[in-house]
Amino acid sequence: MTTRRSFLKTSMAAGAALTMPLTLARSAHAGGTDGFRVGLVGCGGRGCGAAANAMNAGDDVRLVAMADLFEDRLVPARDRLKKIHPNQVQVDDDHLFHGFDAYKHVMETDVDVVLLAAASHFHPMHLQAAIAAGKHVFCEKPHALDIPGIKSATQSCKEAQQKGLAVVSGLCWRYDHAVRETIQRVRDGAIGDIISIQENYVGGPYNAKERQPAWSELEYQLQNWYHFNWLSGDQTGQQLIHSIDKGSWALGDVPPLKAWGLGGRQVCVEPKYGDQFDHFSVVFEYANGVRMYGYCRDIPGCKFNETSDIIFGTKGKAFMPNRCRIEGENPWRASKPQEGMYNVEQKELFQSLRQGQPIDNGNTMILSSILAILAQMVSYTGEEITWDQVMTSTLDFSLPFYSWDAEPPVQPNADGTYPTPLPGVTKFV
Repeated sequence: MTTRRSFLKTSMAAGAALTMPLTLARSAHAGGTDGFRVGLVGCGGRGCGAAANAMNAGDDVRLVAMADLFEDRLVPARDRLKKIHPNQVQVDDDHLFHGFDAYKHVMETDVDVVLLAAASHFHPMHLQAAIAAGKHVFCEKPHALDIPGIKSATQSCKEAQQKGLAVVSGLCWRYDHAVRETIQRVRDGAIGDIISIQENYVGGPYNAKERQPAWSELEYQLQNWYHFNWLSGDQTGQQLIHSIDKGSWALGDVPPLKAWGLGGRQVCVEPKYGDQFDHFSVVFEYANGVRMYGYCRDIPGCKFNETSDIIFGTKGKAFMPNRCRIEGENPWRASKPQEGMYNVEQKELFQSLRQGQPIDNGNTMILSSILAILAQMVSYTGEEITWDQVMTSTLDFSLPFYSWDAEPPVQPNADGTYPTPLPGVTKFV
């Protein structure tokens, strides 16, 4: 069992070895004239965005393989990317793979790096396959939706360390220059001791797809995956995770003692919104007395929407991510970043490979994914749950098998709506 104490021990060990030398063979290949061959798994907006950002990292980066669950997404995605990088997109028709096993075919090719951006449910299995195949990895967040998935992803990250493989996380704010400088100043004492942190991610819902007559229940949920908990991890896993990741970063990336929270579904009750909550409020309590408050709302039509981080200290306050600044005894304001964080994360990934010092985001990506799971669980159940308790959870969203004949774990009610968790009724498992 992974307790808070054992996690801290592992965290410190990982922090002492953020990079690991590449093997001679891989280092020689990375620095050679052949450049980097890249495979993409998940050809939606975020996946295509990551592929474009990767090719922005240098002319030596070429996209050579693509995979998606749905066949009709592949050619349009390739065409869009080819318009952006006509010389670097070199994906032949026989390297366009579709279906539940499509990711395996990408791993069987001679790609050096894989970009994992499919529905979040699949991240642990895709990450495991990529590391087993000896590929460097960029993996979107969240990195798992349940504790069995966390354990799988943790093992994959350990194996990546042993093999000298890069693992870069889609927790992109860690690659924003202004946010980095703000966090560093906070860690250096610019606002004194941290008292509390307020994390806000309040806005509207992701685009929800209406059911098409030809779609089975499984296909509908996969097409509309952002709105089904077993596929996305709700908005604590899709949105709030970015915010609480920054708060965790400011606190030194140590796990909290416990958490409790509120949440529910008040407005987004139509079938297209699946089985998720449309608002969350979560309190994380840390051993040093600091509390981090996380607020998330996904309701259309609200006039106040904001993504912000406010860190309260004994000597001032820090504000992120827009117009990053510090107020108080040591006022400061960040200059406008010259390059977006999505490009930076890919440039640093490939530069680390050129230098033979692959990036290892394993520790922080696992920690923040657990925070997102914990936030969801306390809100769904209405229970206070400790870190050590959440690590014992046996809730498992994986299916017995993956095919178009499989049954999704959530089914619609007679009126087409989906059952949602009920705090005080839903139990922690």
